[in-house]
Amino acid sequence: MENKISGYTKLAGVIANPIKHSLSPSIHNKAYELTHTDAVYLAFEVDQATFNQAIQSVKALDMLGVNISMPYKKQAYQACDEVSPSAELIGVVNTVILKNNRLIGHNTDGLGFTASLRESNIEIENKIISILGAGGAARAVICQSAIEKAQEIHVFKRKNETFEEVRTELKVVEKQTGVNIEIHDYHDQTNRNKILKRSDIIVNGTQVGMGENQELPIEDLSSIDESKVVVDLIYHPLETEFLKQSKTRGAVSFNGLGMLIHQAAIAFELMTTKKMPTKKIEEFLITELNRKEEK
Repeated sequence: MENKISGYTKLAGVIANPIKHSLSPSIHNKAYELTHTDAVYLAFEVDQATFNQAIQSVKALDMLGVNISMPYKKQAYQACDEVSPSAELIGVVNTVILKNNRLIGHNTDGLGFTASLRESNIEIENKIISILGAGGAARAVICQSAIEKAQEIHVFKRKNETFEEVRTELKVVEKQTGVNIEIHDYHDQTNRNKILKRSDIIVNGTQVGMGENQELPIEDLSSIDESKVVVDLIYHPLETEFLKQSKTRGAVSFNGLGMLIHQAAIAFELMTTKKMPTKKIEEFLITELNRKEEK
């Protein structure tokens, strides 16, 4: 069905800077087409000075809502009238909807991660999770894994000026969820290998391996075997060198496309009350990404 814009067409979008690379417009507009939803989803590249005006335009324009990407997820949290429990725990918002003329903030990133694993009958509860990196996507995975009662969570981060700050933030999550969260020096290879060997699920939340970069986030893969689930949050390329080698070693492996689609599906339902046809969206995106990789 071809979407025709009329006076009844609703508006949604994504706010970030930069944003032109985003797959969100492709995902949501395809979902509108598949679900016969009279709406259009646009990308808004907004600078720091006008961000608050942009987010308030959700009210002014009676929008379905907006997704928020870097670098505005913390700022969006402050701008909301109300936030969901998961958004409150992580302290950032990636989806804002309008309800009774109030801006309600949600964080769907972590939920997208666990939903994508659940699709393959993998649960977080009682699992030992190790996460490489502590950036925005990794932090969402950490918080949602704690909410869903992982047995232990181990975070590997470079020991730089933000190390202690992140440790303090994660201790708050630990206190609120009752799940043991430990942060370790990323470059202590002996300790890292020891913990990875005990882990059930290993997640690469760094950017190592993205695009043309064929490096590995960890040098020694001896801790990875058929007992492990390995997730690389990168989806370009669809199979990183880390995933290729993990698969060769027998691990069950997933790229970041599942998390991307499922977090979008949760946001889509919050905005439209409709279910996103995730399988059809996945097929569509794989075709799009393969086309980009061929260029």
